[in-house]
Amino acid sequence: MKLTSNWTRAWLALVTGAVCLAFALSVSAQVETKTNTTAHAPTVTTQVKSGEIVFVQGNSVVVKMDDGSLRHFDNVPDSARVTVDGKQLGVHDLQVGMKVQKTITTTTTPETITTVQSVTGKVWQVNPPLSVILTMDDGKNQQFKIPKGQKFNVNGQSLDAWGLQKGMIVNATKVVEVPQTVVTQQAKLTGQMPPPPPAPPADVPILVVEEVAVPVQVAQAAPALPKTASPLPLVGLLGLLSLASSLGLRAARKNS
Repeated sequence: MKLTSNWTRAWLALVTGAVCLAFALSVSAQVETKTNTTAHAPTVTTQVKSGEIVFVQGNSVVVKMDDGSLRHFDNVPDSARVTVDGKQLGVHDLQVGMKVQKTITTTTTPETITTVQSVTGKVWQVNPPLSVILTMDDGKNQQFKIPKGQKFNVNGQSLDAWGLQKGMIVNATKVVEVPQTVVTQQAKLTGQMPPPPPAPPADVPILVVEEVAVPVQVAQAAPALPKTASPLPLVGLLGLLSLASSLGLRAARKNS
């Protein structure tokens, strides 16, 4: 791994203000970088927002919040779900009068990113107390700045930059700690169906409409004569009545 230019700007500097340099008997030269992330105790907060649906049409929903404000949710995706009585409902299943509640859980986790960079090389030149030039494994020389007041532990002895000598095998370590915060949110939407309409008071009459079948009377026409019947008997009967009437008149005249 190639040593970056950051070494020339922040070589042997710790965020905590501590730098550890060690010397070892090694003829190789290399740069290694290791990064470790440590998570600390998280902080969890919960926020609840609730209201009542006052308008729904297609993918447009208007909710009256508990504080009286109106919130318009336009273009609600079809994939959005509301948990109502254990069932997952979509935007097209919502109804006016339905109570909805959104619970937002926010988790804030502080983390510390620790980066450890170590370099091994042979002292080629020392410019105390500012910098040191090391010969790396590939034969190239690279200059590193030395923090003010830095002490070096060489074979159990505490030395400053003036104690470094050409040809020493140096193993230097730089530790940088960077804090960061990771925030995650989870939202859960639940609802409650609108209540059924109230029952009428007991003293109010209830109009009940009942369908009653009314029989329909159909007038029956007088039976017609059979097509095979003849009017001759009726003519004969009229003639007989006329004859009897004539005989009755004659008899009455004789008696008179």
